[in-house]
Amino acid sequence: MNTVVIGGGMAGLSCARTLGLAGHTVTVLDKGRGPGGRMATRRLTAAGGETTFDLGTPAFEARSPAFVAEVRQWASDGHAAPWPAAGADRWVGVPAMNAPLRAMADRLDVRWSTRVSQVLPVPDGWQVRTENGDRLEADTLVIALPADQAADLLEPIKAGLAGEMATRARACPSLPCWTVLLAFAGPLAGVEDWRAGDAGEALGLAVRNTAKPGRAGPEAWVLHAGADWSARHLEDPADQIEDALIAALSARLDGPLPAIIARGAHRWRYAMPPGGGTGPVWDPTLRLGLCGDWLTVSGVEGAWLSAQDLAARILASDRGQD
Repeated sequence: MNTVVIGGGMAGLSCARTLGLAGHTVTVLDKGRGPGGRMATRRLTAAGGETTFDLGTPAFEARSPAFVAEVRQWASDGHAAPWPAAGADRWVGVPAMNAPLRAMADRLDVRWSTRVSQVLPVPDGWQVRTENGDRLEADTLVIALPADQAADLLEPIKAGLAGEMATRARACPSLPCWTVLLAFAGPLAGVEDWRAGDAGEALGLAVRNTAKPGRAGPEAWVLHAGADWSARHLEDPADQIEDALIAALSARLDGPLPAIIARGAHRWRYAMPPGGGTGPVWDPTLRLGLCGDWLTVSGVEGAWLSAQDLAARILASDRGQD
């Protein structure tokens, strides 16, 4: 089978890897410049050296037996480590959050900086069109995107279950999140490495990135704004967001901050899906599938489980076991 997977985050890459190991010829398309999705990382250069920030997911849980086994394999390969500061059963990628994804992507045909503009059912399967002008043919199509983006691709399709898939995706809008990255000239003494607020606050979560296993460089923090606050300020300029979260951190610590030697911001329009779905969706007639944590439980583990479930359904179809 010739399969195209749209989305190079945890769901897309883990589904692609499983299908590839089973004999599918798989191509992964992603609009980003490298592996990560919501496990992305970014580098900022400061006076004290270059610092890597975990831009999205600050840590992830591993509780189901299958995912625990997978994460332990990542750890054995040097790509993950536990981080108790974030809570029990919490892990991070090493030396950056996207390390497990990078290891998967290295074994796959992944085309980065490739935004899909349209997917069309054709007599022998699917045609996938990109903004670069490419047209790819596939027997099987997997969409591993946030629900909002999946709905955009599916709504023009009227065949099979595609319309129902689009409706289901549109009904699961993601919550946004503004994220601010800060490097300091000195440490923030006497502060927990993981400090949570709530959805309505500017400072929803503050994480000392350099406290994670395998990190180095100047004192680095990642500040995630609360979801409700982010929604109210979604279109504000990035520098205003940075100023607001810096002020919120200073107020929370009840004192001045060390000198800031690097700063940046990132707007996640599709940061946190509601989750709580009944699992991935598969149409064996169209050979069209959806996976992602918005279809299961929000988070890295939910994305991985959804992808594995969908891959199993696709392979069962290959064997005529629909």
